[in-house]
Amino acid sequence: MSAPTESSTVRAVVRALDATQAVVEVESGGCGRCHEEGGCGGQNLTQMFCAGPKTYRVDNAIGASVGDRVTVAIAPGSVRRVANLAYGVPLTATIAGAAFGAQYGDVGSMLGAVSALLLAVLYVRFRSRDGAGNYAARPHIISRS
Repeated sequence: MSAPTESSTVRAVVRALDATQAVVEVESGGCGRCHEEGGCGGQNLTQMFCAGPKTYRVDNAIGASVGDRVTVAIAPGSVRRVANLAYGVPLTATIAGAAFGAQYGDVGSMLGAVSALLLAVLYVRFRSRDGAGNYAARPHIISRS
């Protein structure tokens, strides 16, 4: 069975323009797929930590203007991949580093955890730049609503 190829979409309002990109404020409803299969539940998570407006920089290939209501497409699986890269890799590396260092006592465990975390952060920075040129993977405005 192949992975779905349909993008998730969210409604937003363009708040500022910067060359070929726009700063958009996402409406509070998100994509509406939080409880569906394939939904990331990100809207539920962000409500716990951020009560204010959510603004993001997205590609503006259609030339939307400030104040336009737009639809922003997000590549399928991109939220999950980014979350795994940003949170899963450092957490796993820290635990593995602590476990490896535990054979040298408490100090070894702490040094192992910190060392592995630093290496994981460098890895995440390198990997996050890896797909920066891939337009299909970046959020982008697909239409005015």
